[in-house]
Amino acid sequence: MAEVIPFRGILYNVSKVSGEDVVAPPYDIITPEYREQLYNKSPYNIVRTDSGKELEGDNESENKYTRAAYHLNSWLDDGILVRVQNPGFYVYEVDYTIEGQQKKLRGFFGVVRLEELGKGNIYPHECTHSRPKVDRLNLMRACNANVSPIFSLYNNPERKASEVLEGLTRLRQPYMEARDHDGAVHRLWIIEDKEDIETLRNDLKGRAIFIADGHHRYETALEFQREMQEKNPSYTGDEPFNYVLMFLANISDGGLTILPTHRLIKSIPENPMDSLSRYFEVEAVPTGKDIAGIISGAEHAFGFCQQGNGHQYILRYRGDDLSDVHPALRELDVTILHELIFRKILGVTDIAYEMDVRETINKVKDGHYGAAFFLNPTKVEDVERVALASMRMPPKSTYFYPKLLTGFVINSFNEIIIGHR
Repeated sequence: MAEVIPFRGILYNVSKVSGEDVVAPPYDIITPEYREQLYNKSPYNIVRTDSGKELEGDNESENKYTRAAYHLNSWLDDGILVRVQNPGFYVYEVDYTIEGQQKKLRGFFGVVRLEELGKGNIYPHECTHSRPKVDRLNLMRACNANVSPIFSLYNNPERKASEVLEGLTRLRQPYMEARDHDGAVHRLWIIEDKEDIETLRNDLKGRAIFIADGHHRYETALEFQREMQEKNPSYTGDEPFNYVLMFLANISDGGLTILPTHRLIKSIPENPMDSLSRYFEVEAVPTGKDIAGIISGAEHAFGFCQQGNGHQYILRYRGDDLSDVHPALRELDVTILHELIFRKILGVTDIAYEMDVRETINKVKDGHYGAAFFLNPTKVEDVERVALASMRMPPKSTYFYPKLLTGFVINSFNEIIIGHR
């Protein structure tokens, strides 16, 4: 079973800095412009470590990774960052609004023993790219730490851990709080009570852990573990590099939202409707209509628009054309789009991604892309099913919301792990 244990986390010293000034979104959604804003917020903003700027004249001995390590170590030396005295877990919750509905995501940070994906109790659900893994590995080598967490899920309808977390957040003031650029409020509490810690650990016994966000970071942690084991042939398995920082949320709490990511393609064959209409019922809708709203909740329905064409279209899949695809993937909209439309019908390989519907339409209208396809969000139960079948969805099949902020907790490999097996 997955082993989740408490640890002595590194936190910002809230007597010296404001959480609002020092946390940042995940590295992979920070634009260069927003990175500049974060740099200007505070000389201690975590972006300088987790997603620093490349500078002219950078070389092997002076680069964004060496600067990341310098910032991390100097902030510790200056008391900007502090290490918690006793091993513990860290409650993290986010109050957010989505489509006019108030929701709360709550879970906890712990360190989890690394396992080969799909061979134990930790499961991926998406394919990954190599470039982000190289970046994350270089950062891990330089800092000897997990600077940002992996966002993971488990499912336990008994919700014993959830009750502990809910009670603690209701009775105690948070250690740190920050509002993100969408207006969501993120809060952190420290759990050091041994009974509470055991309740949280027991809640995960025998449960599968599904990686929501952080596939690249998890695979990087495995690669770093292999490197460290080769350098330390007498390793015992309890060294800190055998564990990775995770945020763990219970699916049964219902606080999670998955948003769709729409697809853009550069070029498209002439008269694509001739080919698409063989597999889909095609309905033209006037330009300006809310194409995402029209397909919302409809089974296997896609929105489509094409550069130079004054219409939008709804494509409703007729089914029975993906018998060569694994059953766990066959009914997913992203599979129908990638395997049937992109690969079999259109022969498309160059795909771009966009969250915002209006921005997606504008990129087609302005001629930057030849066409766009709009999807409904993947369901969380689909994530469970695909992961447990040891399958992987196409990249960007899920956009878990809200995103965890980086900087609330850091896990240093310089700390000796205390066994809790």
